[in-house]
Amino acid sequence: MTIQVPIAKPPFTSLGKKLESSLRKALYEFEMLKDVENLAVALSGGKDSLTLLFLLHAINGRGFPKFNLHAIHVSGAYTCGAGIDQNFLKAICNRLEVSLVIKESKQNLEDLECYSCSRKRRKILFDTAKELGASTVAFGHHRDDSIQTLMMNLLHKGEFAGNLAKIGMKDYGVTIIRPLIFVKEEDIVSFAKMHHFLRISCQCPVGQNSMRKQTAKLLNEIEDVFPHAKENLARAGLLYGSNKALTP
Repeated sequence: MTIQVPIAKPPFTSLGKKLESSLRKALYEFEMLKDVENLAVALSGGKDSLTLLFLLHAINGRGFPKFNLHAIHVSGAYTCGAGIDQNFLKAICNRLEVSLVIKESKQNLEDLECYSCSRKRRKILFDTAKELGASTVAFGHHRDDSIQTLMMNLLHKGEFAGNLAKIGMKDYGVTIIRPLIFVKEEDIVSFAKMHHFLRISCQCPVGQNSMRKQTAKLLNEIEDVFPHAKENLARAGLLYGSNKALTP
C-alpha cells in the first residue's frame, strides 16, 4: 500500500509565511539556535510537532547557520503519538532527509497519569537526543499551550508562569526550545488542514479529560466575555511571567 506523504515546504502561502515569520521571531528573540549544530525535534506526529518539523526544515540554512536536524518519536500504547503510523513518519522524514529515531515507552494503564508519563517520555527523548549529539531539543508547544500552562500554574499553585521559550534542563544536560511560542493553535490547525497532515495522534484515556483540556475549555469561555483574553495572557506571560524554572 502506498503511503500518502504530506510535505509542507516553501514557497508557502500567506499562512505558511505567517507561521515561518513567527518561528523566526522566536528563534531570533530567544537565541534558540545559538551554537546549535545538532537539533532534535520531539516528533509525536501530531499537528504541532509536524508543523515544527516542516518549518525548521524550511528555515535551516536560510538566515541561520546550517544545522543537522533529527526527529525523535516515542512510541507506546499510552504515548501522545499512539495513534500515528510509524511508517507515515518514516516516509515524511525520508522525504525531508531528516534522521528519525523511534524509541518505545513502557508506560502501562495501571499507573497512567499525565505528569509522570510526561517525565518518563522526556527522559527517553533527552537520552536519545544526547546519543545523537544533540544537546538542544525542540518541542511543538505553541502560544495556547503556554497560556494553558500559565492558567494552571496561577490557579493551582498561585504562580504566574507560562511555558518558557528556552530553558536549560540542568539535570538532563539538554536545553528545551519552543519555536512555536508565538503561534496560535488555530493557525496550526489551518496549516495542517491545508497540507493534509491533520490527524488524531493522542489516544490516551487520561488525556481526553485532563486538567489541560479543562483549562482550554475555560479559556474559550473567558474569551466569550473578554475577546482578547488569550492574546493578552500570552503577552503578559512573556513579559511578566516567572523565570523560576531557570533556577537550577
